[in-house]
Amino acid sequence: MKRMFNIISRLIFVLFFFQGLAQEVANPLQNNWRVNFLNPSIEYEFKTSEKSVLSAGLGVGYGGSYRELETISADGFNYIISPFLDLQYKLIYNRKKRLAKGKNLNHNTGNYVSFRALLRGWSIAENVFRKDNVDVIVGPTWGLQRSYGKFHFLFDVGPQYYFDSLGNNGFFPLMIQINLGINL
Repeated sequence: MKRMFNIISRLIFVLFFFQGLAQEVANPLQNNWRVNFLNPSIEYEFKTSEKSVLSAGLGVGYGGSYRELETISADGFNYIISPFLDLQYKLIYNRKKRLAKGKNLNHNTGNYVSFRALLRGWSIAENVFRKDNVDVIVGPTWGLQRSYGKFHFLFDVGPQYYFDSLGNNGFFPLMIQINLGINL
């Protein structure tokens, strides 16, 4: 628990450091609704400051298996399909540079650093045995999001710490998220 507190406190420091580097631009951040397709969800992204947004997504999607949280029951590709709640606090830092180059800023387009928390619920389908019905995945990410008209693209990457309510936990060095969707 102390280790997790140290990690989270360092992440908060890094986020505030990057917030100081972020710049205000003429095209401010916006509140956005979007529908994502790769892991089907509806997402609401709302402005929390001139430089940051909080996104909240609710859906059903694919999740991988974590060694400490599941018992593998099949060889090869392991999967869990379950409902999820995805929360992400993003500090968007390169909007002024994009504006100077004449690039699109609509729908909060830009590069960002963030802190992400993903809560996965009970399984709809799986080929592993979960030790608990709910697990949580947290970690910092670096990413980018782009909008091309109504089309939305998001990519981010970072380490993750995962745990369940039974005390099982672990660390994985690389969490990747890719989203394709439509801005509403």
